[in-house]
Amino acid sequence: MKIAVIGATGLVGAATVKELAERGHEVTAFARNTDNVLKADNVNAVAADVNAADFSARLKGFDAVVSAFNAGWENPNLAADYTRGADNIVEAAKTAEVPYLLVIGGAGSLYVAPGLQLVDTPDFPKEIFAAADAVRQLLNRLTPRRDVNWAFLSPAAMFAVNPPVFEKRGTYRLGKDDVLTNADGLPADISVPDLAVAIADDVEQKAHLFARFTVAEA
Repeated sequence: MKIAVIGATGLVGAATVKELAERGHEVTAFARNTDNVLKADNVNAVAADVNAADFSARLKGFDAVVSAFNAGWENPNLAADYTRGADNIVEAAKTAEVPYLLVIGGAGSLYVAPGLQLVDTPDFPKEIFAAADAVRQLLNRLTPRRDVNWAFLSPAAMFAVNPPVFEKRGTYRLGKDDVLTNADGLPADISVPDLAVAIADDVEQKAHLFARFTVAEA
């Protein structure tokens, strides 16, 4: 398959590029700094700005696109810049008639109880609320749409909260809209390479068209 990864040098994007390349896919890695893209014969590093007027043309011809876009955690305008960039990616995918756009979001919109999303719980960190809410609002805008072939992945609740784990087991659990927990009842985590396995499996199968899903360690 010909697969594009947006945000190909970030924590999730880089792992996804590696997993897809190891499976033999033809990967185009979009990044601001292409020097940090994985070097492999089947990986093409491309410098791109998701806010550029011609970005939709860059997305034509792919079997699937993975968006691991992040406006930068140290960015003081993170929420606004994420919203702008993510919306432009969605519209570019629509214009390019991308068969499957998998958006890697956050866990904030997962439910911890009926009617209560993680981002709205009292202990959710206030310093990242605006960014998490921006990701939630993106999911809200995507949910009713059928003019773009979207899917939305919320990683496990403790992913990127705990220190990243880089052990690859090759297994994971799937969920839908609720926070997945461990045997002790606490929110689960997932390793970076196992998240990439779940992403690669999903784009190969186009398994969650017009749906949000979540993954956690098995």
